[in-house]
Amino acid sequence: MLSEFMKKFFRKNGSKTTAKKRLQFALVYDRLEVSDDNLKEMQNEIIEVISRYFVIDQDQLKLDITRDNDLSALMLNTPIISAVPRQRTA
Repeated sequence: MLSEFMKKFFRKNGSKTTAKKRLQFALVYDRLEVSDDNLKEMQNEIIEVISRYFVIDQDQLKLDITRDNDLSALMLNTPIISAVPRQRTA
């Protein structure tokens, strides 16, 4: 387990890229003034809404905010396992 953790954070191939992405992510949060608590609450609300329509793998869910020039984008990626069966109304 510890070796996997170390590999994840000290990869030769992508450590520079990973560090750069984390820094960019932190800078975007600072510019948008999004606190960790607000982000977690928003993520929970998004999961709640998506879960009405799809069964998702919440362990694989990834929420990112990216910034390009003056535009910011919220991106949520999660595997969809199946659709939730809809009840028909009479």
